Amino acid sequence: MSSIADNIGSVTRRIQKATVAAGRDPDSVHLLAVSKTRPPEAIRAAVAAGQTAFGENYLQEALEKIDALQDLSELEWHFIGPIQSNKTRQIAESFAWVHSVDRLKIARRLSEQRPDGLPALNICLQVNINNEASKSGCRLEQLPELVDAIGELPNLSLRGLMAIPNPDQPEGELRLSFRKLAGTLRALKQAHPEAGPLDTLSMGMSGDLETAIAEGATWVRVGTAVFGAREKKPAQG
Repeated sequence: MSSIADNIGSVTRRIQKATVAAGRDPDSVHLLAVSKTRPPEAIRAAVAAGQTAFGENYLQEALEKIDALQDLSELEWHFIGPIQSNKTRQIAESFAWVHSVDRLKIARRLSEQRPDGLPALNICLQVNINNEASKSGCRLEQLPELVDAIGELPNLSLRGLMAIPNPDQPEGELRLSFRKLAGTLRALKQAHPEAGPLDTLSMGMSGDLETAIAEGATWVRVGTAVFGAREKKPAQG
């Protein structure tokens, strides 16, 4: 069985190869190791292999791991799951990034509840790029108004967009979904220069990271290819 260190090396090589093939800066794409359902020991193994950014979907599980790993000061925690209004305070207090903001109410609460003394919370707006009823995310046409409103919030740094395209669509259509998100980010940055850095595309996972990188991804969210296959876990807060 491959070790987590071997897996990280393999994924890193995939990212580097895809980045070079796309003619992009080798340092322009970052690996977010999706550690949901994984124990703290697995994260420690990943840290020993040089990985520092970790993505979590389930708040209570994440908080337990953040507490268990607080001796590792280099860790950067990213929240990537759906956000309930009653969970925003703990997310604002405990994470450096949130990739899954999909409405203004959540953004306002994160800004209001970000503790004094912490840097601005980096956020991405989650877009339901294929308009799937089963997925979270705002619609493309909602983005301009949302970007304007979030630009007024003092404790957030609007970094970009996140999407989880339908993995069952053909390769060509998947590529177009990624391309649409990238084009949307470029248009928003041009139309809203005051809104925030708008330098981030969080898209691509274990099975499609090469396609995502070719279309402009800056964060690829990889779980299985880093930690191996996982047992299914019921949804939680």
